[in-house]
Amino acid sequence: MALKSTIFKADLQLADIDHGCYTDLQLTLARHPSETDERMMVRLAALALNAHQVQDLCGGDARIGFGAGLSSPDEPDVQLVDFTGRTRLWIEVGQPEEKPLAKTRAKADQVILYAYGSAADVWWRGIEGKLARLDKLSVWRFPAADAQQLAALAERSMQLQATVQEGVLTLSSARGSVALEAVRWK
Repeated sequence: MALKSTIFKADLQLADIDHGCYTDLQLTLARHPSETDERMMVRLAALALNAHQVQDLCGGDARIGFGAGLSSPDEPDVQLVDFTGRTRLWIEVGQPEEKPLAKTRAKADQVILYAYGSAADVWWRGIEGKLARLDKLSVWRFPAADAQQLAALAERSMQLQATVQEGVLTLSSARGSVALEAVRWK
């Protein structure tokens, strides 16, 4: 019998000072049995860092949300879809192979990858040359220690505050606070 995803709810109060985006988001995250709290929270951080794109790319006529995640490898971890159904932004987290990322570029206007974890630097050294030639792709890295701290904020029902200022995302809850500054690799 297949294990089912665990459902997490997050009420996110977002203040993206860098982009003038202030919004409250009610989010549902389905955590696949093989997904860690760290990965799930990295997905949430990626969404928070890109929520301003609803206004910036689509003039407010779009929705940003989570894809099916690990249970559907052909869907993004986070996506921004405008009201015509066009995928404007496809966001992946982790250290994927080159071929799936290359295919993804045909499905969206822009692709963003957030690498994280202790093996991210080794992964990047091995794939950097291959990804350098892919247009429409940007690659960012979350420092491993900061990404690991995100897992401590995970709860089945979360009340989170997110502030983006000078490129730093600070995610806070009653459990604590984590500051993340993504480093651009490509």
